[in-house]
Amino acid sequence: MNTQLSRRLFLAGASVAAGASVLPKAVFAQAAAPAPAGAFALPQLGYAFNALEPHIDAMTMEIHSQRHHGAFITNLNNFAKDHGVIANGSVPKLLAEWQQLPESIRVGAKNSLGGHANHTMFWQIMTPGGAKTPEGELKAAIDRDLGGFDKMKADFNGAGGRVFGSGWVFVTVSKEGKLAMVSKPGQDTPLMDGQMVLFGNDVWEHAYYLKYQNRRAEYLANWWNVANWSKIGERFAAAKAGKLAI
Repeated sequence: MNTQLSRRLFLAGASVAAGASVLPKAVFAQAAAPAPAGAFALPQLGYAFNALEPHIDAMTMEIHSQRHHGAFITNLNNFAKDHGVIANGSVPKLLAEWQQLPESIRVGAKNSLGGHANHTMFWQIMTPGGAKTPEGELKAAIDRDLGGFDKMKADFNGAGGRVFGSGWVFVTVSKEGKLAMVSKPGQDTPLMDGQMVLFGNDVWEHAYYLKYQNRRAEYLANWWNVANWSKIGERFAAAKAGKLAI
């Protein structure tokens, strides 16, 4: 791991930990998202920062959701001030057509749009205590297209482990309900290829390093304990209805 990144993560974690030691437990409740200052706003998690423990710790959730995702929101609102295409466009369409964005902001806007889309999805598909296993049509699709639940998990974890550096692993879904697995570098997303995302996992080090350090495989294995199969099932139904956006 990059030494400077390790130090930044450690110092950020230490700062939050120091404050947590003298503040009441309520500090870990999710703070209300600030009033939007532009076209984009940070979404609410829907659960407290510590709700996914012991699998994902409160410190990681707070830094990840408020600072990392928050930075994408700030960037997008800055781009939107001078570029109506960003202010008025839908995130999926902007990502699918990112190569047509103004050259001066193209890469930065693509990265921030992808980061916003990826994280918005990510917060949605996790829940305290997890939500059992896939059911109904979603389970049938996993059995048909991904070899069953256990094989899907093994393949998904393997793909996440093979991401070099930072990135994501996704399961995509077509309007016909067909599933596929793909990994992407950085904040790239299947939305850039015109595909819909059923669910995905973040394998950037900021998603796990404070708790797991270099043990990405352990993080990937434990992540399934917080997967929200009820919400993922809703996303599957929305995709088949042509209504799944981010």
